[in-house]
Amino acid sequence: MNRRLLTCSLIILMTASYVAAAPLAIQPGEKFTYRLSWGLFRKAASLEIIAEQDPDSIEPRIRITSHTATRGFIRALYQFDGWGEFIYEPENSRLLEAKAWTKTGSKETNASIALDYAEMKANYTDHVRPEKSLELVIPPEEPADFLTTLIQTRAWEIGVGEDQVVSVLFDDEFYELTITVDREEILKTKWGNKPALVLIPRMQGEPKGMFKKGGEIKIWVSNDELRLPLRFEVKIAVGTAMAILTDHQIDADATELRAHAASVNP
Repeated sequence: MNRRLLTCSLIILMTASYVAAAPLAIQPGEKFTYRLSWGLFRKAASLEIIAEQDPDSIEPRIRITSHTATRGFIRALYQFDGWGEFIYEPENSRLLEAKAWTKTGSKETNASIALDYAEMKANYTDHVRPEKSLELVIPPEEPADFLTTLIQTRAWEIGVGEDQVVSVLFDDEFYELTITVDREEILKTKWGNKPALVLIPRMQGEPKGMFKKGGEIKIWVSNDELRLPLRFEVKIAVGTAMAILTDHQIDADATELRAHAASVNP
């Protein structure tokens, strides 16, 4: 197993993308739980995403916390934990702040970004390697984290053959992607067979990052009133990481996940 590529796949599951301004489609108290598989390992990792009213903000803000972690036999070989925290204005789904930190054995990463829309600039801070910190120009298409974007597709009114241009932040660089509705198919889920739209993001211009080596992401979104992101895949040279929705809750309590995230954030 190529550990570096596996790390890239897991980090992809907690990085950033954009959709046109609309009310945030994930509400306080919503929780999504995914089982992540890698090759022959059906329970290689887990992913939790939960939204809440941000307790530290005076203005109406939504905080979305995510946690990706290897499990079982894979964790014994390769211990990975990745966290993300994202603060949004709910009325226009505008991302204001983001943090991401990971721990892989003895190696750690920790970075944050604050977005200033008045100046159209973003201050990216690498807390482990301060020399990597820099100022970025916010693109006209305002960014949002990748996982929230998948959920935000609930607000998209597009069908098969149509697409949406998005601006993506991977670490300290903005990318432009086109997300195309490739087809509709019936997907087997724990709730029975569901009609689903298959969305495929493709990079514009010269491929970079995982796209440079033929990487591909596919997203299955339920084609019903809930528009749930049921499954997504990250394909790279050494295999495919797949995330399958196993639970969707409303009115979930984010306290435990937020407290856990705070306890491991240096």
